Amino acid sequence: MRVVKEATERRIEILDAADELFGKKGFDGTSTNDILEKVGIARGTLYYHFKSKEDIMDALIERYNTRLIDATKLIAFDKSIPVYERIIRVVRALSLSGGSSNEIMEHIHKPQNALMHQKIQRAIYSNVPPILAEIIGEGIEKGLFNTPYPKECMEMMVIYLNTLFDSDIIELTEEERSTRIQAFAFNAERLLGAKSGSLTEVMSMFKR
Repeated sequence: MRVVKEATERRIEILDAADELFGKKGFDGTSTNDILEKVGIARGTLYYHFKSKEDIMDALIERYNTRLIDATKLIAFDKSIPVYERIIRVVRALSLSGGSSNEIMEHIHKPQNALMHQKIQRAIYSNVPPILAEIIGEGIEKGLFNTPYPKECMEMMVIYLNTLFDSDIIELTEEERSTRIQAFAFNAERLLGAKSGSLTEVMSMFKR
């Protein structure tokens, strides 16, 4: 007997199956037949929901992006968390230095998923600096920072961190990582017009 499912439920089922297959075999190594077989649907059903395998990948990336951005917003808008701590928590939520979404990012960082990785990075660069800039704006109001370019500062910091701590791009020893974290804190204070030494806690959180 043919099982009929709601469109939303079927779409999620296809995405979950593709997600698992891409993780095991990579995007290029996964065929639409693999997805059809795993979900147990006809080709016409698949194409009703997605035009192509690339369309499925784009939908997966959108789902990842939504999770990542939602995680950053949840932290960024929680004013019960001190400003400095919120900045680093946002960064860690993105797994730029190993955060709560680490499982997602490990999947994306696999060599066979380079295109997914690239598209997610692009979304991070577009969406995260404005979120962080709001925290910086709050810090400016409290006298913690002094910069006329909060968004641009955050763009530079996010790109630097996301590149530096991405093991796919740069391999670092623990000593090299520690030195770069100190350098980051030193330079970030000057970018933001913050008090010297004020980002020491940020630096220690990275180390942990």
